[in-house]
Amino acid sequence: MVITRFAPSPTGYLHIGGLRTALFSWLWAKRNEGKFLLRIEDTDQARNSDDALNAIIKAFDWVGMSYDGDVVYQSKRFDVYTKYINQLLDEGKAYKCYMSKGELASLREEQMAKKERTRYDGRYRDFDGTPPDGVEPVIRIKAPLDGKLEFNDGVKGLISIDATEVDDFVIARADGTPTYNFVVAIDDFEMGLTTVIRGDDHLYNTPKQMIVYNALGFEMPKFYHVAMINNEQGKKLSKRDGATDVMDYQTQGILPEALLNFLVRLGWSHGDQEEFSIDEMIELFNPKDINKSSSNYNLDKLMWLNANYMKKMDRDKLIELLKDYGLDISTHSKKDNIIDATIERAKTLVELVSQINLILDTPKEYDAKSSKKAFKGEASKILKEFIEELKAKDILDTPKDYHDVMDNYLSKNELGFGKLGQPLRVALLGKMSGSGLDEIMYILGLDEVASRVENAIGFIES
Repeated sequence: MVITRFAPSPTGYLHIGGLRTALFSWLWAKRNEGKFLLRIEDTDQARNSDDALNAIIKAFDWVGMSYDGDVVYQSKRFDVYTKYINQLLDEGKAYKCYMSKGELASLREEQMAKKERTRYDGRYRDFDGTPPDGVEPVIRIKAPLDGKLEFNDGVKGLISIDATEVDDFVIARADGTPTYNFVVAIDDFEMGLTTVIRGDDHLYNTPKQMIVYNALGFEMPKFYHVAMINNEQGKKLSKRDGATDVMDYQTQGILPEALLNFLVRLGWSHGDQEEFSIDEMIELFNPKDINKSSSNYNLDKLMWLNANYMKKMDRDKLIELLKDYGLDISTHSKKDNIIDATIERAKTLVELVSQINLILDTPKEYDAKSSKKAFKGEASKILKEFIEELKAKDILDTPKDYHDVMDNYLSKNELGFGKLGQPLRVALLGKMSGSGLDEIMYILGLDEVASRVENAIGFIES
C-alpha cells in the first residue's frame, strides 16, 4: 500500500508551495488507493501558533484534501523519541557529547581560519573518561567515517555524497528535546510511509535521515524532492508574488478546484493539457513525471483557470458561493440572467460580486470622467426620448426586446450607438463599464430603468 504524508510546522501560514507538495502526496496516495497522512511538526514549542495550526487544517478542508486517520502531533511523541535515543545509546550508535558552546565556537573559528569546512570533530565519539562539571551533554549519532551516502531520488536521480560530508550530528539537545532530522526519520518509519514527496530544500537533510534509518535498521521510503516555485522573473517567490496564506486565495475569490489545477501544473504535466478535474489528476498523476527544474508562478494562468471554472460551475452552486462574499441573489427572479450578464467579465468571485452589484445597486453618484464624456450635447434629450419609447413598448420580456427598442430609436433618429449607449450606461451604472445594456435593462426592469434615467436627466439638467 502506498502511504504518503504532509508534515507542516505550525509556526506560520500554509503557503502554496506547501499546498502543492501536499497535493502531489495526496494525489499519489489516492491514485494507488493508499493513505495520505497529516503530521504536525510542533516540537518548537516557542514558535508554535494555534492560529497557524488552525489555518493549516482549515486550508485542507477548503480545498477538499481529506487526510486519513488522526492528525499526528510530534509534541505528543517525546516518549517515543526518547525510547529510540536510549536504544542508540545502549547499542553504542550514539553518545553523549560534553563539548561546551565555547569549545564549539573556538573549533569553528580555528577551522574557518584554516579555510576548512566547519564541523564537529568527533572528540567525544569514543569518550570514556570523567564528564566535565557543569556541562549538560547533547546526544550525537555516530555517522559513518568513510564510504558514500547514496539514494535514488525519484526526481533528481542518484544522490551521492561522501560520508565524511556529514558529521556526528546532534539528535537530542542538552534539555532532552530531539532534533528535526531525528524525529522526521522516526515518524516517517512509525507512520509506515512508503513515499515522501517534499520540497528540494530538504534534499540534503536526507543523508542525515538515512543515518538514523540505518542505525535503527529501518527501511527507507522512496524520496521525491520537488523543485521550488519561483516568481514570474525566476526568482524566489515572495508574499507579494503569491507566497501567501492559502486561505487568502479564498478571500480573493479563487475557487479551490482552480487553485489545485493551477498547482498541479507547477512542476508536473500531462502532454499539453491545462485543465484537469480532480478525478483526472488522481488518474494521471505520477511523481516520476515531476519536472527536475523549478516552475514559475503565473498569476494570469491562475486567473484564466479560475474564470473557466466559474463559467463551467453549476449555477446554483455558484450562487450559493456568492453568499460567502456578501451577495445573496438566490431568490432573485432573474438570477440566471444576472450570472449570464456578468460571468464573462469576472475572473474571481470577488469580481463577479462587484459586477453584479454594479447592476443591482442604484448609482449614488456618477464617475466624473464618464459623466463628463457621456452627459454632454443632447444627452438629456436623447435619454428622455428613449425612455418614452421604452414605456410605449407593449412587451419587454427578454433582453432582445430592450435591444430592439434601442435599435429602432437609433435607426429612426439616424444616431450612432454611442449617442445613446454612453449616456444610458452612465445613467444606469454610474460609470462607463459593465455588462450589455440590453441585459442590464432586462434585469432591472422598466420601472427601475426609468427611475435611474430620470435621476440622470435631473443631474444633467442641474
